[in-house]
Amino acid sequence: MLTRDEVKKYILSKPGAYEDYPFGDDVPVFKICNKMFGLFNSGNDELRVNLKNDPSEALYLRDNFEAIIPGYHMNKKHWNTIIIDGSLPDSMIKELIDKSYMLVYSKLKKNEREIIDKK
Repeated sequence: MLTRDEVKKYILSKPGAYEDYPFGDDVPVFKICNKMFGLFNSGNDELRVNLKNDPSEALYLRDNFEAIIPGYHMNKKHWNTIIIDGSLPDSMIKELIDKSYMLVYSKLKKNEREIIDKK
């Protein structure tokens, strides 16, 4: 099962990804070019990460995995909360992180993508 540090390290390994704290010191938000693609939920004993999803996939995931629920304090059409409790394979969690990142990356302006791609 992935730890908080492992999830954070994987998220921050994405090109151009960085950590920000717009909601307070206890809620790390992960962004690319000032656009959010993930965040940790605070106040829970268990590790939870909110990730962006394609709307149709978001519903599918919620219907098929108990550890995937509508995004906490987020637009539920586009965001899911992933409960990292060992019930989902680590590879699936990483794939969901990758998809969230790519959804945001693909919507960036061409010049923003070019800057990221040069790093």
